[in-house]
Amino acid sequence: MTWIQTYGGQQFWVFQPHADEVDPRDIAHALSNLCRFNGHCDEFYSVAQHSLHVSRLLEADGHGADVQLWGLLHDAAEAYIGDMIRPIKLSQHMLAYCAMEKRIMAVITERFGLPSEQPDVVGVADNKALATEARDLLKPPPVPWGKLPEPDVEIIKPLVPGAARASFAERLAQIEQMRRRVTA
Repeated sequence: MTWIQTYGGQQFWVFQPHADEVDPRDIAHALSNLCRFNGHCDEFYSVAQHSLHVSRLLEADGHGADVQLWGLLHDAAEAYIGDMIRPIKLSQHMLAYCAMEKRIMAVITERFGLPSEQPDVVGVADNKALATEARDLLKPPPVPWGKLPEPDVEIIKPLVPGAARASFAERLAQIEQMRRRVTA
C-alpha cells in the first residue's frame, strides 16, 4: 500500500502526491497531534503550535500574507509523513525521506498557490521559534546546541491538540482572507 488514509477519510498517495489530495483540515489535525522534539519536551507541544509561532513571528516582522502562509505551512508535509528530528533529517541516511518531503511540499505549495521555494526568512523565523521552544519547553542542554538566534520575548504556553488544531485552522483562514484582499 502506497497511500495513507487521512483524518478526513481520503487517500493521500505519499510517493505520488497530488495537490487535490491536500486538505487543510487534515494538515491542521495531523500537525496538532504530532509532538515536537520527538516528545522530549516538558509538556506536549505540537508541530501545529510551532507552525503558528513561526507564522506569527513573520507577521510581527512585517512580512506579507504569502510569507506568513509559508511559515504556517513550512512543516505541513509532516502531516503526511510524520515529524523527523533535525539530527536525523540532516544526515546522509535520510536523503530519500527528504526527497519525499520535498515532493509533498511541492504539491502543498501548489494547492495553496505559493511559490515552490521556501523564503529564507521562514528558516530564520523557524530557528527563532526553536530557540524559544528550547528555552521554554526543554531541560537545559547537556552541551550547547550551537548558534541559535535570541528567543522570542513571548513565553510559550503549550496548547492541547484540539486547541492547536482550531488555532491553526483559524490562522490559515485569516491569512487566506488577507491574500484574497491583496488580489481583489
